[in-house]
Amino acid sequence: MAVSQLGHLAFILMLLSLWPQGPAKAEVKAPAEPAGYRMEDYKAPVPLSLRGAHVLTTAAAEKLWKAKAAIFLDVMPRLPKPEKLPAGTIWRDKKREHIPGSIWLANVGYGALTVEMEQYFRGSLEKLTSGDKSRPLVFYCMTDCWMSWNAAKRAVSLGYLEVNWYPEGADGWQAAKLPLVEATPFAHP
Repeated sequence: MAVSQLGHLAFILMLLSLWPQGPAKAEVKAPAEPAGYRMEDYKAPVPLSLRGAHVLTTAAAEKLWKAKAAIFLDVMPRLPKPEKLPAGTIWRDKKREHIPGSIWLANVGYGALTVEMEQYFRGSLEKLTSGDKSRPLVFYCMTDCWMSWNAAKRAVSLGYLEVNWYPEGADGWQAAKLPLVEATPFAHP
């Protein structure tokens, strides 16, 4: 290629780098921490903090996971089997993949829990920690999922001292090319 062609090519590349790349992506501002639990619209931007808990990045969560230094709690909801399925209909649960070694406490991240679900949450934490409220816990779900925020907040309110919230959840974990395994809901204690 001749020198003049190289100069021309460099000029074109410089012009292309200045060319607008389309509309700028709108930045979504993180909401402020609410005083209570999130009661609706659970799949939405989450706060950057949670009073009484540590907020983990993927790197920090991976470090705890590799060291087996915390109990990982997946709180992704599980759709119930519809009550009035026509006879002969086969029901298949939606597959859930989560961080290996995690316990799936399905449906404990809603803003308001039934008495039975509240007992399940309390009893599960009691069983998993052997009653030691200083055992580190890591709550997660998916990115922009209030379920994990609510569950972690609930654990703080129950007096657990080492509550960690991993807001990037299973999809953040997968994006970091870390392993996932198929989940099975934790049986009621």
